[in-house]
Amino acid sequence: MLMARKLFSNYTSTFPIQLLLHHHRNIINPRKTFYTPTPAMSWECKKCTFLNPATPSRKPTCQICLSSSSPPQSPSSSSSSAPKWACKACTFLNPYKRSSCGVCDTRAPISSFEDLNDADDGCNGELENQVGSVFLPLQRCKRKRVEEKDPVEVAKDSGTLNVFRGVKVTDKKITLSESTSSVESAKDDAKFSLFRGVQVSDKKVTVSESTSSGSSGMGLNTLKILTYNVWFREDLEMHKRMKALGDLVQQHCPDVICFQLPPDIYDIFQQSNWWKMYRCSISNQMAISQPYFCMQLSKLQVKAFSCKPFSYSAMGRELCVAEVEVQGDKHLVVATSHLESPCPGPPKWDQMYSKERVDQAKEALNFLKKNPNVIFCGDMNWDDKLDGQVPLPDKWIDAWAELRPGEDGWTYDTKSNQMLTGNRSLRKRLDRFFCCLHDFRVSKIEMIGTKAIPGVSYIKEKKVKGEIKKLELPVLPSDHYGLLLTICGQ
Repeated sequence: MLMARKLFSNYTSTFPIQLLLHHHRNIINPRKTFYTPTPAMSWECKKCTFLNPATPSRKPTCQICLSSSSPPQSPSSSSSSAPKWACKACTFLNPYKRSSCGVCDTRAPISSFEDLNDADDGCNGELENQVGSVFLPLQRCKRKRVEEKDPVEVAKDSGTLNVFRGVKVTDKKITLSESTSSVESAKDDAKFSLFRGVQVSDKKVTVSESTSSGSSGMGLNTLKILTYNVWFREDLEMHKRMKALGDLVQQHCPDVICFQLPPDIYDIFQQSNWWKMYRCSISNQMAISQPYFCMQLSKLQVKAFSCKPFSYSAMGRELCVAEVEVQGDKHLVVATSHLESPCPGPPKWDQMYSKERVDQAKEALNFLKKNPNVIFCGDMNWDDKLDGQVPLPDKWIDAWAELRPGEDGWTYDTKSNQMLTGNRSLRKRLDRFFCCLHDFRVSKIEMIGTKAIPGVSYIKEKKVKGEIKKLELPVLPSDHYGLLLTICGQ
C-alpha cells in the first residue's frame, strides 16, 4: 500500500490531473453507481474526485493523490441531500438527472431492474454503508407502485440487455466482439440497448458471449413468439395503426417477434418504448436499402442472426433465422419468411406463383430440419387448394392445426376485418407456425389484432352500380391478423 501511495504521489506531481482521471478509468469501476452520500459513507477528494472510504481519522487523506481534504458534509447540507451518481470511469459525482458524466461523458448505468423494485420498500430505511450503494429516485416513496402513463413491459428474467458494439465486417461473417451493459432509468423511458449496425446477407451474424446480465432465457417456463405481417399502406392512419400494434406488443410481451414490413414502419417502431426491450436483426442502413423485408426482434440472448436468400424468388424473398439461448444449454431457432405472393394480373391473371412458393417452403424446411428445436413462422401465403399440403418433414407440426383443430384460423379475412370492406373477398390462413421441438412443446396459439382501433376510421370510395359511394370504415392495426404462439418446456 505504501508503494502504491508513493507511485501515485510521483504520478500526480508529474502529470496533469486530467491524465490521472484517464488512468483512473482502468482502476475504478463501481458496479452500482446511484447513491446519496451519508455521514458514514465515503468522501470525495476535491483534487482528483476519487471516492475514499470513511475513516475515523480527523484529517482524512486521499488514497490516490495523498492530498488532505475536509470530511463529508452533514446530511442536512443541501449539497449532499440531492442524490448523485458516481461515474464508473472517473468517479466524478453527477446529479442523478444527468444521463452522462459531466467530465468524461460516460453514460450512467444502473445495476438491474430489481433495484427499482427495492426502491419502494427501502425508501425509509438506511442506505448501505459502502461505495456503489444504489438509490434510484425514479418515483415517489410509496408502498404502491406509481403507474406510468405509457409503461414499458419488461420480462422478469430479461434483466439488463446488452448493446453490441465493434462490428467487424468480413466476407464470411460479421462478428460482434465487444459488449457493455447500459440501461437508463425508467423515468427516461427505460432505454434498453439494442442490436444495430449489422448488414444481413446470406452469411451468419455471430453475437459474442456477453459477461453482463443479459437475458438468456434461463429458467423461463414459457416463451412467446409473435409473427405479424404489417400493412404497408402509408396513407391509412399509419402512425395510429403502429401505435395500436405497439400496444399489442406491450400487452402480450412476446420474447421473439417476426415482422414482415417496409422501412417506413421500421422507422416508426424505432421511436417506440417497447422497441428498446429488444435486439433487432436489421440495421438502419439495411432498412433504408430495401423496399420490404423480414425483421426479427428478441428479448432473449441472441447467438446469431442470419439471412439466406431463396434459390429463386422474383420478389427477393429470403429466410431469416435467429438462434437464441434458452434455459442454459438449450438452443431455439426461430425462422421467418414471407413466401412468394400471388399477384394475378393482365393479360392472363394467372400469376399465382404456386410452384415458387412450394419450392421455397421445401428449401426452408430442409435447411431448418437439422435443428432439434426450431420454429418457422411468417406470412406463408399458403393456399391449401392451390398449393396442396405443406411439405412438412417428419415430426413437424402446424401449430394452429395441432392446437385448434377444426377452426378456420383465417389471418386474412375481408369479412371479419371490416377495414377491408369492399375488397375482393379473400379468407385464407396465410400466416402460420410450423414447429419441430424436442425440448419444448406448443401449449397455446391465438390470433391478435382482430379489434378495431377505438375512435379511428377512414373514408373509402367504392364504385357500386356505376355510382361512387363513400364508406366510413373502422381501422385495425393491419390487413393481416397477428399470430402469437406460446411454448413451454417438456
